[in-house]
Amino acid sequence: MHNGKLLVVEDDAALREALVDTLELAGYEVVDADCGEAAIVKLSKDTFDMVVSDVNMPGIDGHQLLDHVVNKYPGLSFLMITAYGSISDAVDAMRQGAVDYLVKPFEPEKLVELVGKYCSKVVSVSPDEPIMVSEKSRQAFGLAKRVAVTDSTVLIAGESGSGKEVIAQYIHRHSQRRDKPFVAINCAAIPETMLEATLFGHEKGAFTGAHTSAPGKFEQANGGTLLLDEISEMAIDLQSKLLRVLQEQEVERVGGRKVIKLDVRVIATTNRNMHEFISEGRFREDLYYRLNVFPVNIVPLRERVADIVPLAEKLFAKHAGKMNRSVVTLSDDAKSALEGYSWPGNVRELENVVQRALILQVGDTVYAADLCIEPTALADNVCLDSLVPEKDTSLASVEALAPSVISGRLGDDLQMKEFEMIIAVLRECRGRKNKAAEQLGISPRTLRYKLAKMRDSGIDVEREIEIA
Repeated sequence: MHNGKLLVVEDDAALREALVDTLELAGYEVVDADCGEAAIVKLSKDTFDMVVSDVNMPGIDGHQLLDHVVNKYPGLSFLMITAYGSISDAVDAMRQGAVDYLVKPFEPEKLVELVGKYCSKVVSVSPDEPIMVSEKSRQAFGLAKRVAVTDSTVLIAGESGSGKEVIAQYIHRHSQRRDKPFVAINCAAIPETMLEATLFGHEKGAFTGAHTSAPGKFEQANGGTLLLDEISEMAIDLQSKLLRVLQEQEVERVGGRKVIKLDVRVIATTNRNMHEFISEGRFREDLYYRLNVFPVNIVPLRERVADIVPLAEKLFAKHAGKMNRSVVTLSDDAKSALEGYSWPGNVRELENVVQRALILQVGDTVYAADLCIEPTALADNVCLDSLVPEKDTSLASVEALAPSVISGRLGDDLQMKEFEMIIAVLRECRGRKNKAAEQLGISPRTLRYKLAKMRDSGIDVEREIEIA
């Protein structure tokens, strides 16, 4: 296995050959280009882990090539090679996005060392790695990866459920703090009266119920990263205290006098229009600029259509494992349904759809009907418990209800599919309820509840289990 795939851009043929030989001996796969124009063509046709480029070339030079890479491939590392007299230009290039520069002449070991330091080849297929298929996702995560190596405060903006915390975790994993704590707190989920003590900690007796001293989230995250989720929901009076903590990098517990020094990287998220909040007096402008050192925006899922199916496949694999289910595949009509839906709830809604589909379908293939979504309707309109039949004696007659989807009685059909799945598993397990519950991925108590519900619907459960 090679250490990564590199694109070497150098107009001097002898030096280009030497660079390629040195890097190939170090275990890299190397593609070379003799000018900036050729490099741009190769970048459009292949995927690379790093670009190593000379500065002075005829036509498109190194700076112009760097500008192209930063805009089109924001997560791609770029190493600049420059002559001694152009060091100031190389420093400017680093400000524009280059990871480092080499000054000619240089030892081969120095080249290998720098490439090894910055080459961004990903050899892991960790489930924690985000889906980055669409261009907008690659841009967002590319920016996140570039800011990760710094200690800058980051403000991530996007709709609820769009994946803001995923980006925050991605920044932490790619930072120098990756081995330190990642602590998240949802500012909207904690009562206003408790948020200060939760953030900053408290001493014994600081308030009613404070029977012992306790560190706050800032102390818990010391050395690592603190995520302030939905920061826009924080009360205005607490914002001033947060601003001081961020500026001074120190905190005092509620009811305490001791100053505790901090080394915390702060990432904040918001689903609000912050400029509107500031103009309405609901958010401090100085705190906003303190948080917004490096802004990252993540667009809603409906604008990242190329991500939808890969995300769904990843979520199906994740939840199938939790339910002790075999791996499922998506049919073409299921993929079309997923891509045709507007996803007002973003990734969070997609995950709900995935879990519901795994409960309803029994085979190895997920079809559009199993997803319970329509391209122009909210999945929330689906009610699994509504419209149960008044009269019925067997699942054989229930199967005739399948066309109810056409007449709008989708709730009935979904419930009947769930009942059919339970009966099928019980038959397979020869009526042993504990084993059937385990295979279904539910507790025996839940299975008993569902069987009672089936009987209430008029289904003779024992008779159906006996039918083979």
